[in-house]
Amino acid sequence: MPVITLLTDYGIKDSYVAEVKGAILKINPEATIVDISHDVGNFDIESGAFHLARAAPYFPPGTVHVGVVDPGVGGTRKPIIVKTRGAWFVGPDNGLMAPAAERLEVEAIWEITNSEMLPPRVSDVFDGRDVFGPIGAHLSVGVPPDKLGTEISDMIRLPAYTPMIDGETVHAQVIHVDGFGNLVTNVTYEAMEKIGASGDVRFKVVVRGHEFDIPYARRFSAVPEGEPLLLVAGGGYLEISVNQGNAAEHMGLGKGDKVTLQLK
Repeated sequence: MPVITLLTDYGIKDSYVAEVKGAILKINPEATIVDISHDVGNFDIESGAFHLARAAPYFPPGTVHVGVVDPGVGGTRKPIIVKTRGAWFVGPDNGLMAPAAERLEVEAIWEITNSEMLPPRVSDVFDGRDVFGPIGAHLSVGVPPDKLGTEISDMIRLPAYTPMIDGETVHAQVIHVDGFGNLVTNVTYEAMEKIGASGDVRFKVVVRGHEFDIPYARRFSAVPEGEPLLLVAGGGYLEISVNQGNAAEHMGLGKGDKVTLQLK
């Protein structure tokens, strides 16, 4: 059965998510719909992008990911389809889908322009139900993207997801703080490989003018309880963590803070 995922900032108090699912099921009653999250924070594109990028690689080939965190709805931003190696993404062109799509290798992008493939529009500000859900459903039953829109050359990226690499130094940013207080940065395995970080190495970590000497490890237990470490955890991004502790409190950092990592 085709799989369609949903990620929105709609929450679950109102009927919005159910309406999107209904629009999908009208077109593809056989779809398996999986909720990634509907609680990423109102209008928080970066948080939505983070959770979509974490989840998307673990779905089967052919999955259609519908993402709707869309503060620009009704404005000039484009509704787009992104084809990647093994998956589709449908949503607003505001950076929401870019980190996930780039992890899966972008192959082509279309602007959704064929209104004949959409249900009668009820609202100019509910594209999740009236545009993105239906388009995702059409893709899931094999409708080619050329019948849904016009191919374009690029999409909007999120600068926060692009670390700056300078030799053995990475200028990074905290993109998420999880429920354990782990500080998730925009640094991936690929970035760590570029600076030659492998095995048992240590980093000079500079945050807000303060320096820390922190090891790069494979597991939390590599350091004593209460000690900080760097590791690439389940989401594929480098985290600043504290073994059985709270790194955000330990280092006084939060989402958006800049971090410099220098290989020692």
